[in-house]
Amino acid sequence: MIRTCDQKDFAAILEIINDAAQAYKGVIPADRWHEPYMSRRQLQKEIDAGVIFWGLGKEGRLIGVMGIQDKGEVTLIRHAYVRSRRRNRGIGSRLLRFLESMTKKPILIGTWADAIWALSFYQKNGYRLVSTDEKNHLLKKYWTIPERQIETSIVLAGTRWKKSNFNFLS
Repeated sequence: MIRTCDQKDFAAILEIINDAAQAYKGVIPADRWHEPYMSRRQLQKEIDAGVIFWGLGKEGRLIGVMGIQDKGEVTLIRHAYVRSRRRNRGIGSRLLRFLESMTKKPILIGTWADAIWALSFYQKNGYRLVSTDEKNHLLKKYWTIPERQIETSIVLAGTRWKKSNFNFLS
């Protein structure tokens, strides 16, 4: 069952993110890796910034989470993670499809450039890479991340994304 997460799910969300993010260790640039991958403070900051987490549960326990964030003219998919022992069972795709159904806006997703499995997952689900110039602009406009993370990230766009509809000079 997919449901919205609330404050009582905070610890489980954090646990899932930090468990699943172990896949990044040794893959993303060493200067971007830290333990834990996401701190309690960082997670709370994301929630305070408007990221709404949804989770897929089994037998009363969350096994995957994915955030959605309304950024005005676009919707961002944020922090998509599945417990490492539950991967490759369609959980991420189910969460993604559910969140896609919640918005009519273009959807953008940012991830690490070297996380080939994430790129493959999103492409398998119909997302396409945007150009480097477009990526740089979008990450600066819609995300709050350091310049080094912008350099080492990619952005994928859903089927509703039309570059021509957006002013890249703003």
